[in-house]
Formats: sequence, C-alpha cells, structure tokens
Amino acid sequence: MPRVLLIPPDTRPPTLDLPVRLGRMVGAEVRPAPAGALPNFFTPGDPSQLRSWLLDEAPGADVLVVCLETLCLGGMIPARRVSDGPEEALERLGALREATVLNPALRIYAFGVIVRVAHDNDPHEEKPYYGQWGRELRAYSTAYDRHARHGEGERAALDAARAAVPEGILADWVGTRERNRTLHLAALDLLARGVLTHLCLTLDDTTPYGLAAHDRRLLEARADELGVWDRLDLYPGADEVPCTLLARALRPEPVPVWPAYSGVGGPHTELLYEDRPAGELVRAHLRAAGCRLAASPDQAAFLLAVNTPGVRQAHRQPDFAVVDTSHRHLPAFVDTIRGALAAGKPVSVADIAYPNGAERRLWTLLQGLPLAELAGFSAWNTAGNTLGSAVAFGKLAPLVVDRAEQAAALFGRFVDDVLYQGEVRALVRGALHDPSPFDLGPQRAAAEALLREQLPPRAQTVWDRHFAGRGLTLSLGQPHLAWPRLFTGVFPLEVRAEGAARPG
Repeated sequence: MPRVLLIPPDTRPPTLDLPVRLGRMVGAEVRPAPAGALPNFFTPGDPSQLRSWLLDEAPGADVLVVCLETLCLGGMIPARRVSDGPEEALERLGALREATVLNPALRIYAFGVIVRVAHDNDPHEEKPYYGQWGRELRAYSTAYDRHARHGEGERAALDAARAAVPEGILADWVGTRERNRTLHLAALDLLARGVLTHLCLTLDDTTPYGLAAHDRRLLEARADELGVWDRLDLYPGADEVPCTLLARALRPEPVPVWPAYSGVGGPHTELLYEDRPAGELVRAHLRAAGCRLAASPDQAAFLLAVNTPGVRQAHRQPDFAVVDTSHRHLPAFVDTIRGALAAGKPVSVADIAYPNGAERRLWTLLQGLPLAELAGFSAWNTAGNTLGSAVAFGKLAPLVVDRAEQAAALFGRFVDDVLYQGEVRALVRGALHDPSPFDLGPQRAAAEALLREQLPPRAQTVWDRHFAGRGLTLSLGQPHLAWPRLFTGVFPLEVRAEGAARPG
C-alpha cells in the first residue's frame, strides 16, 4: 500500500478530504498533516509543527504532496496576508531537502499558487485593506501588466492607477507578491536539483492581464533557464492540485484521454477565472495529472466529458445569452456519455458551464443515466478546480479497489457541486437578511439550521435513485459550513459495502 503524506492548502473538504478519499479508493494511505498545524480560513497554520511532522513521517513514506504556501507561510490564504519575510519562507522550504536526506527514495510532488488578484473586495481572504482598495488595486494590476507588455503607450494609465492607491498600501501589496514569487523561484531551483519530483505553479482566479500574468512570465523565463519543463506545469488552478498530483503520483505512467465537449466550439469558449480558452485549460490540466490527449476516443483510457458554455461562462443561471445557447447541444452531449458508459468506457464529467456549481439543465438531462457508474464528476468553483478533480477521478479509475470509497467520493461531489452549490446555497441565502458574502456573522447559526433542513432529504433522494441496489449503504452526517460564509459547506458521509462493519 503506497503511503502518501499530504500538506494541503487548507482544511476544506475538496482540498483535504477529497484527496484522502481518492487515495483510499485505490488502496493508498493518504496521511494528512495534523489538523492543528493546518490553516483555518485566514488563520495561519504552524510551519514549525509542519516541519517537525514532516521530518518524523518522511522516513516511512513513499510520496509527499505539499502545498508550498502551507509549509512556508501558513496556508494558501494566509500567504496573501502574513508579514513573514522571504528569509523565513526560504528557511522553511529547506524542510523538503531535509526530508530527502532522511529518505532519498521519497518522491515530492509540490505546488505553489501564484498570488491572485481577487475579483471581489474580500477583506478576509486578502489583506484587510483590500475591502476598501480592491478596485483600485485591480486597476493597477492590469495597468502594470499592460505597460510591461505594450510599452510607453500605456504609461499614462499606469501612472493614474498608481496615483489612485495610497503608497504604503501599494508597496505592501506588491511586496507580498514579490516574497511569494521568491519562494516559487526557489522551488524551481529545488526542482532543477532533483529534490522535487514534480512541481506545479498555478494561477488562482487569473485573467489575461494582471500581476499574476506578469509573475507567470517571470517564472516561465526561469524555467527556460533551468530546463525543467519536463517536470513542471504552470497553468491556472489552485485548490484541486492535491488531487491532480495524487493522480500523477499513484499512476505515474502517461494516460491518453479523449475530451468530449458539449459544443463543437467548446475548446474555444471563454472562462471567467482563467486566462485562456477552455480547450487550452483542459490540455494544461491533463498534462499536470500525467495525462495526454488521445488520438481517438477508442484509444483513450477514459472519456473526459466537458460541459462548456456556449460562448463564455456567466455567474447566474440560466443564462441564455452566453451559456445556454445554440453553440452547444446538451442532449447530444448526454447521449455521448450514455453511449460511452454502455460500451464500458470510463467517463468523468467536468461541468464548467457556470462557475461555482453544476448546471441545473445538464443535471436534469443526466437523470436518465446510471450516474453511479461514472468514473468521476466535478462542478465546483472555477473551471480549473472542476477540471483537475475530474481528471484525477478518471486517471485513478482503473486502480479502484474499494468500491464504497469510490462511491463516497463520487456521491460527495453530487452533494456538494449539484445539491448545495446548485440548489441549496441560493435557498439559504434567500432566507437570510442581506448576508455578507465574506462573513455571515451572527447569521451563521440560522444558515446552518437551514442547511441541515434542506440538504439531507435531497441527498437521500439522489442516493436512492442512482446508488440503491448496488450493495452499498449510505450514512449521512450533519452538514455545516466550513467557514463563516456560504461559499463552502461540509457534508459528512460514509459509504460501506453491505455487511461491512462500521469503522471503530
């Protein structure tokens, strides 16, 4: 049984529980770092405790999947907020070299997240001043990158954007980015020296222009100098990367994949939180997981069924202007999935028509299919989050040894991505009094009471329709919110083979 150590970006279910469950379904032991050492929302984890845990566990492990921001700066979100200097971050990064001294056979799959330029004025996931100055900082980000690419014709816009932000705030914000970029450059050096087996540097909530795109180009230039592209992926993504790297680590051989899109123009559609069209994003996520495009559907190990928007993503559904348009044909897309399942071809569905939840019309059309037979399903957060998770499901499908754990992982995505994100979250929000998207405050208790009322019956209905009669038993726990906001829920569930003893 492979033994995998996991230092995730935080403790949300998709970043922590999902990779653990994917490991279990293929017979691997995925051992996360202690909960007390990991970040909780914007409260940093404990890098000192993480280092001690890693060095204690490394001698007996086969693989380490590690988020650099958690190991070195307390977490993916804290890395945007803490004032730790670059020297501290680099000293903590040295724990990876120490781990390989203790266990030269340890394979380290690391990832770092290029600091995003948040689309919303969130004062909790960003520096507190972002709640007031987010719009101006975004304008500076775009103007800086446009000037860097296109020259002095963009100078006036850059000067105006710089003048609109207090000097101290701008210096602090840019300094945080520079520190994190220093960490990523050092990780590239570790990759070149063979300390890291593979490295992903991902862009969270990115756009075609901005400081994240500028950072990307600097990191790409360093990768050119070091000659490490055979072991490096640099692309839009973030929270899903533990699953991506787990799939690469547990099934290292290249796997051919055939993407089937909901419209013939699907590869060219535009996405809200990525800097490239859907087809290029699919190729990037396939490569990161150790997959490649198949020459034909027959030669593919699995079918990646990608529900793209007609033209570009939109926030609210149904959107008949740019998403649910004549540029795609959902019934034919579902027929493709049905035909592949009937032929015994593994299918993993990635629904990226809308961010932050499954498309309701697609879910309705899917009800006639044996959904429990899917290799995977994903429809959460950004298109990158969805694609990385769906690819990991598909790549690991042939290795499944625990049918109950695979069903739990799959059903968990239906519960979260379809039932909560696509249905219940809006119902809960509508029942509250003008809730803040950043902090529910005293309304959290009421929100969780509504969640407990609305979600379990829906979940049981889906289970009874698609999983009953397959020799599996479902136990649902009490749903609640991961953080004091509606964006992320926690949906405890356990699936057992009928007759199997409940874990003690």
